[in-house]
Amino acid sequence: MQRPALEVADIFRAHGPAFRQVERGHLSLGQLKVMSAIEQCRSAALGGHMLRCSACAQPQIAYNSCRNRHCPKCQGSAAQRWLQARQADLLPVDYYHVVFTLPAPISAIAYTNKEIIYGLLFDLAAETLRTIAADPRHLGARMGLTLVLHTWGSALTHHPHVHGIVPGGGLALDADRWVPCKPGFFLPVRVLSRLFRRRFLEELQNAHRAGQLRFFGEHSALSDAAAFADWLAPMRQIEWVVYSKRPFAGPEAVLAYLSRYTHRVAISNSRLVAFDQRGVTFRWKDYRNKGRTRYKTMTLSTEEFMRRFLLHVLPSGFHRIRHYGLLANARRKNNIDTVRQLLQQPAPVPEVHADPEGPNTPNRSAPPTFVCRHCGAPMLIIETFARAHTIRAPPSLQSST
Repeated sequence: MQRPALEVADIFRAHGPAFRQVERGHLSLGQLKVMSAIEQCRSAALGGHMLRCSACAQPQIAYNSCRNRHCPKCQGSAAQRWLQARQADLLPVDYYHVVFTLPAPISAIAYTNKEIIYGLLFDLAAETLRTIAADPRHLGARMGLTLVLHTWGSALTHHPHVHGIVPGGGLALDADRWVPCKPGFFLPVRVLSRLFRRRFLEELQNAHRAGQLRFFGEHSALSDAAAFADWLAPMRQIEWVVYSKRPFAGPEAVLAYLSRYTHRVAISNSRLVAFDQRGVTFRWKDYRNKGRTRYKTMTLSTEEFMRRFLLHVLPSGFHRIRHYGLLANARRKNNIDTVRQLLQQPAPVPEVHADPEGPNTPNRSAPPTFVCRHCGAPMLIIETFARAHTIRAPPSLQSST
């Protein structure tokens, strides 16, 4: 794959050291690690391989990836590996795309309370879908779903929301049949929105009582219980954005969608336009407009671009892809097997690649990792070199007592 003309890594390498110096004390350890990983990704600092083409003998050097989940260059292969693992989970039913979004005031306090509020967003979106689906007035079934967290808007602003991929139906409560949704209709979004709003505000109030929320700057006064209750009151009256799209056009469309959304980062290198004395120019989509006018470019100062990018660094160990209900990891395989039996549909057959060593020998291995940029043949690793060792301070000497 040809390297983009401009990468996020180029911006961090050029201005990262000065940015760290200016923002010393304001950047978290996680943000500093992300900056370092992006700056070193696919460079000699991480080591690499010396390659030779198996067909035309052209040499090539491939540097190692940082594999950081916030790095724009490392997500393509990660998404492909994840999708291959998910192919076996697809059911022969319609799939729907649902989105749960937090109101702007809650998004504002979510930045300093990421683990709590992002966790509530995941769990309560899943709870809402499963509760309404289990209601006999709607579906009367146990459902499964996959949720993916995105924390950004197209302009890199802080905009937490979860995308859900949901099979159009569920197992009957006694697990003796599959209950499908009505054709072209999933669940009533207004009912979903009202329940999600009520449950989220309840749990947010509980988190405040338990002292789990932190407030800074203009929100410092919200530490007081009465002030927080007054602040929450208007959000009980507004409509919370929950929407459902039409079903996907078959399992292939589900996988294509997942490949674009599961491992996406705040901005891809392909959206970068220019990096000069004015700052960083990138393409963005204005969802308030329609047609061609919604596609625009924006220029931010380099410092503001890096600040917005780092807004979306997740807490260490926080999972941004989660499975619930029938698709929860503990019983996913058994549940999927049960559904397939009820639908009388066999499990999908894994893709088999032809083995070049013989026409009758199946090879289930993945395609070659390295491909020649000149002729497309597999590249052979002829030498590896380790990453550079960073200089570390010697251990402090402790006086013996």
